[in-house]
Amino acid sequence: PGYGFLSENADFAQAVVDAGLIWVGPPPAAIRALGSKSAAKALALAHGVPCLPGYNGADQSDTRFEQEAQRIGLPLMVKAVAGGGGRGMRRVTDMAQLRPALASARSEALTGFGSDALLIERALLSPRHVEVQVFADTQGHCIHLGERDCSVQRRYQKLIEETPSPAVGAALRERMGRCAVELAQAAGYVGAGTVEFLLEGGEFYFMEMNTRLQVEHPVTELVTGLDLVQWQISVARGEPLPLAQTDVRLSGHAIEVRLC
Repeated sequence: PGYGFLSENADFAQAVVDAGLIWVGPPPAAIRALGSKSAAKALALAHGVPCLPGYNGADQSDTRFEQEAQRIGLPLMVKAVAGGGGRGMRRVTDMAQLRPALASARSEALTGFGSDALLIERALLSPRHVEVQVFADTQGHCIHLGERDCSVQRRYQKLIEETPSPAVGAALRERMGRCAVELAQAAGYVGAGTVEFLLEGGEFYFMEMNTRLQVEHPVTELVTGLDLVQWQISVARGEPLPLAQTDVRLSGHAIEVRLC
């Protein structure tokens, strides 16, 4: 289905499978496990992937969010559990802003994603937004193909994608890549996916995973020399990944600019 809402819709993926067709993408169960920010964060924490302090529980009352906000501390982010693209996100720097932020985020999330479930987490004041491209096959192999820096944004929408990130060296890339691969494998992932992190002061924190090939994948293709759409089709046919992690080579620099 390319990139878009259907590519991350577990029910649609299941319908394709039930119809006897080959679904080019991760298994429906993996989409469900990782498509929800709260479920993905719980899985990340269970496997030692660093996460920001937050709350993503079943009690969605304003009172509970206020209690958790006091525990987490300000500033914090209110986020829709479903969906992405910057919708259903609000920054709170004063406790008086929390209830209005919850109300507006719920409304936007319900309209955009059909779910008004929210989570809150500590907000970093000047982070970089760095994402790691992962790829897994049906034989249980999973590798990463380096990172993309997407820190230049407008209204939480990415404008510039750059690889490699000027803030990521070889050691940090290896740490982030290992965490991204471990998370994907924990969910039984297959195909292309992106694990998104916030990076500040040399430390990184898991934010979410996009269970699809993202529109910024060409910059990764340019520095790896690989065709990721071709990989998606090969993996969906049951073929193994053509490279091991030690075979991945990054060469040069690439930047993609989105016109909004």
